Amino acid sequence: MKALFIAFYQAFYEEILETLTKHNITGYTFWEEVKGSGSRDGEPHLGTHAWPTLNSVLITFVPDQAVDPLLEDLKKLDESAPKQGLRVFVLKAEERTV
Repeated sequence: MKALFIAFYQAFYEEILETLTKHNITGYTFWEEVKGSGSRDGEPHLGTHAWPTLNSVLITFVPDQAVDPLLEDLKKLDESAPKQGLRVFVLKAEERTV
């Protein structure tokens, strides 16, 4: 199982959800307003007068085999507006019962 931590420009929200739905991913946790500045080209999203836009973050846990197809579609979305920003971090995850 993998955890996908997806940080993205807020305007991508609907497209992110559509992509998850396309890949039959129904579970996630979402943070609507986060501030950030990427490590590559692109504009900061800081919620200030100078940089008024904000990011959002979503984390989802998916089976290993779902990762690559999902990443392909998210890459296409990122390439549609490269200055806006969409980053995905893939982490190993274990499910434990408590």
